[in-house]
Amino acid sequence: MSTLLLPAADGTAAPYTLSGTPVDASPLPPARSRTAYAAAHVVADPLAANAPGAPARLDWEATLAFRHHLWDQGLGVADAMDTAQRGMGLDWAATAELIRRSGAEAASRGAALACGVGTDQLDLSQADLESVITAYGEQLDVVQGAGATPILMASRALAAVASGPDDYAKVYADLLGRADQPVILHWLGTAFDPALAGYWGFADPAEAIEPVAALIAEHAAKVDGIKVSLLDASLEVRLRRLLPEGVRLYTGDDFNYPDLVLGDEQGHSDALLGVFAAIAPAAARALAALDEGDTARYRALMDPTVPLARHLFTEPTFYYKTGVAFLAWLNGHQKGFHMVGGLHSARDLPHLAQAVRLADAAGALTDPDLAAARMRALLQVSGVDQ
Repeated sequence: MSTLLLPAADGTAAPYTLSGTPVDASPLPPARSRTAYAAAHVVADPLAANAPGAPARLDWEATLAFRHHLWDQGLGVADAMDTAQRGMGLDWAATAELIRRSGAEAASRGAALACGVGTDQLDLSQADLESVITAYGEQLDVVQGAGATPILMASRALAAVASGPDDYAKVYADLLGRADQPVILHWLGTAFDPALAGYWGFADPAEAIEPVAALIAEHAAKVDGIKVSLLDASLEVRLRRLLPEGVRLYTGDDFNYPDLVLGDEQGHSDALLGVFAAIAPAAARALAALDEGDTARYRALMDPTVPLARHLFTEPTFYYKTGVAFLAWLNGHQKGFHMVGGLHSARDLPHLAQAVRLADAAGALTDPDLAAARMRALLQVSGVDQ
């Protein structure tokens, strides 16, 4: 067992001995009873300029290998999403290349891939409804050309120019008409992106539930599901119960996912979660337990991951990506703890130290010795003697 001197939020440091049991990470087939996607991060090239505002430069080998890791766990990959730093360091040129490369990798093994369709190539100062539709259409063509399921991401530009619910209905009706297959819609709350306040034309998300359900019902043949990341389980369940038969509710609630995926007598949520990238072996085995009706095993695997998830997604929630990349580094999925846009600096050392404690308790450190060695090196260069 390895012992580290870990800092705490109160400015002290205390020894911590890694003692958790890593969850088995051998390959699994996809779950049968739930559809589950892990939203994957991107790995920055540590030898390239990835400063704030600079074009993103990726370590393609490590980025794509991480997607194969998720597929090996039986999870689908949701790519080019906010977890991949859309709007926070990953520019559209790099995003388009990511979509094409991930599409080729998914096709090589017949794996599930869904990719984000947004408007982030659009200059907000020049945006109007027609330019928003055009920008969405350009990205939709790239995703469909890559053979991936499109995820129509919530758009900052649309939130800025829409004057009310009718504008949202117009844009989404146009896009769904263009799609050549059922798509996943995307509802991201302000905790994840403050620029999306008032999305769907309502200041209060609760007021948007029925209109969103009506929009989906009108276009049900073109909607596979909707990903909801409001961090409000009651609103998610309310929307879920209004959806047409055959349309999935993909939970994006990284606080309440065990209960939402387990569901109740009236149904369950499927999953499209950033935290699943950090806890892939545990999540995959929990879903396999649900396939067998073993809810006790499901709980035993999933519940210990919740404190880690809640910590990674603590306010400011949109910096959760730093924790996802940090754990990928500790687990050997990338050579260095670097992120495009310099975002690895977005969480402080006490936050990362607590992530180590909670990941250990959740069995999310697949090689504790490697994780300890890497964390010890980070602590040492940060001035924390070991």
